[in-house]
Amino acid sequence: MAFQTEFKFVLPKGYVDKDGNVHREGVMRLATARDEILPLQDYRVQSNRAYLVIILLSRVVTKLGTLNAITSNVIEALFSADLAYLQEFYRKVNEEGTSMVKVTCPSCGHNHEIDLGIALGES
Repeated sequence: MAFQTEFKFVLPKGYVDKDGNVHREGVMRLATARDEILPLQDYRVQSNRAYLVIILLSRVVTKLGTLNAITSNVIEALFSADLAYLQEFYRKVNEEGTSMVKVTCPSCGHNHEIDLGIALGES
């Protein structure tokens, strides 16, 4: 089995482009040390530390719908639910190396593993 470096996801809400098209399906790659270091030199991060997540996600999200490029402007325009989802997805794939999470069914109590990249986006 090959080492997985890219993970598919589906945003809960989706990015709405200037033409009104909604982009929900995307791909995030694993972050490199450079991805985490270079944004610290960005003037926007230096003046507002909270901007770090915007720059970081714009580097590691490699695909979102049919968009040609994922820029900081795209990440800035996401709904807050989608930004929170991508932050958690980033943490999960970079710290644990998987998008799988263990959950317990509230009805029957059975334990399951679900793919965070697919399951959350299907609501």
